[in-house]
Amino acid sequence: MKDTGVIRKVDELGRFTLPMELRRKLNINVGDSLEVFVDNDNILLKKCMEGDIFTGSTEDLIDYQGKKISKQTIKELAKLLN
Repeated sequence: MKDTGVIRKVDELGRFTLPMELRRKLNINVGDSLEVFVDNDNILLKKCMEGDIFTGSTEDLIDYQGKKISKQTIKELAKLLN
């Protein structure tokens, strides 16, 4: 694990702020989801990558009515209609 030298206080609601430098470096934007892991006494944050609702694939995604679907899944579903 790499030490960033950044220290933040937790507020009364349990919140803290990720510094802008880290958000830029890790490409974390407003509205992104972060997954929380616990390893002994360490808290790990990982940016969630949205995937295809059927396969979990994160490549060539299309947003359809708020859901992500890969182009490959769309092709495979289209074949079922024939």
